[in-house]
Amino acid sequence: MGFSRRQLIRSSLGMGAVLALAACSNGAETPGPARRGGTLRVGALGTAARIERDPHANLSNDSDFLITSLVYDALTVPGGNPNVAARLASSWEPDPERRRWTFTLAGGATFHDGAPVTSDDVVWSLRRLRTVGGASKMPVAVDDIVADGPNRVVLTVPEPNTQLPLLVRLMTFTVKKDTADFTKAVGTGPFRLESYQSGNARLVRNEHWHGPAPLLDAIEVTMFESVTALGNAVLAGQIDLASNVGAIAGRSAAGRGDLRVVRRSDDTMLGLAMRAADGPFADARVRTAVRLGVDRNALVSQVHSGYGQIANDILGTGDPMYDKSIAQRTRDTDRAKSLLREANFDTGRTYQLYTKAEAPGEVESAKVIASQLADIGLRLDVLTQESNVFYDQTWLKAPMYTVSWGTNDSTLFYANNLMSSASNRNETAFKDAEFDAATAKALSARSDSDYTQACRDVQRIQYERGGYLVWGMADGVDIATSRVRDLPTLGGFARVQLERAWLA
Repeated sequence: MGFSRRQLIRSSLGMGAVLALAACSNGAETPGPARRGGTLRVGALGTAARIERDPHANLSNDSDFLITSLVYDALTVPGGNPNVAARLASSWEPDPERRRWTFTLAGGATFHDGAPVTSDDVVWSLRRLRTVGGASKMPVAVDDIVADGPNRVVLTVPEPNTQLPLLVRLMTFTVKKDTADFTKAVGTGPFRLESYQSGNARLVRNEHWHGPAPLLDAIEVTMFESVTALGNAVLAGQIDLASNVGAIAGRSAAGRGDLRVVRRSDDTMLGLAMRAADGPFADARVRTAVRLGVDRNALVSQVHSGYGQIANDILGTGDPMYDKSIAQRTRDTDRAKSLLREANFDTGRTYQLYTKAEAPGEVESAKVIASQLADIGLRLDVLTQESNVFYDQTWLKAPMYTVSWGTNDSTLFYANNLMSSASNRNETAFKDAEFDAATAKALSARSDSDYTQACRDVQRIQYERGGYLVWGMADGVDIATSRVRDLPTLGGFARVQLERAWLA
């Protein structure tokens, strides 16, 4: 079932319908009616040194983010089509300029202690997120977050922005106004905290949640400090679900009748950033040659162990607006060599390709790409850096380096934040007036047709002359016992939306 952009903007779906969409589960896995009861044992990655219980702080542990997302409600959460679904906000509406957005809170929403949720609680939480979490986590200034009556909150941005409901997904966790102690974890979410120790938690069903009542009695979250330990735990039957455990564990579990591998497409992008403003890759013909010189199928097979799909040099493959009509780019070494000659590219020297061991397979991808591009006469020396060195010395500066992005679901989000001339995170130093104009038009579009056309223009320009090589998308891989049903199948952080899961 499709939804137009207008339906997204004027979202007024009931919570039951919205959450059914947000779960995006594969109906074929459900042999009969969902069953109430039971405790789901979930393993997630985290380290003791990074444990964080403040929902507005940097939640770098998967285990912390999972707990927080079940205990607290954000205004919106990831969806399929549209890619934004309601949570604590039941609907939202922009003004004609797409600058002033009004969010209406879900009727009957209460905190776990029974207190009703008010707009003052939400405003206080969002302002605190801006202060504690920083501007990168809250795209609206403190003074531009205000209440409009007891159940509406208004967010105002300086420039038109059709993407604001997406920008507040899964981070705008609401707490009671003036909360100072977060160890009690009094939220509004589908589960409430029963116990917590050293990163491990037991959550029990919130019988008074404003959405459809969860089916599980409880969720027990156990923190694992390595992918290996997490994978071994589900293989040994110590947990029911290994969250985001990766392709290696997925291969080990495949074929076992007591386990099921859940693949969430469009989960993580691994690619290359090529500096477009100056240096050896400034000529668009050289960048196209690089994109034509790689074997995408081989990369997906070798780097992602087959748990992924090839991509087409456009960021945002999970977006319903992703333009599938653009021809899939394939390997053409003859054309790549011709383009390098046309651009007078110096194939007599060796160029540096910087990488870091951040995302699974990232270093390996750099080595495979270097081997493949040697076939077109482009010699690359792969240099692996520690992450802190990479971000201090290489990111935004070097001519070529690997990049990784998760929660891959909006072409316009990436265009505005990573490729527009004004962005302070322009990884490829891409400066293109036509691209900036198309991005601005999409952000301020007042009609579905204008929005669609502008998004297509953004993608076409990125495909033709952008600075990224987006060769493939890795699947998110979860492993579950055969009893676990209705797990999320969306990529990225949608994996934490376990409120509709149940045990057969």
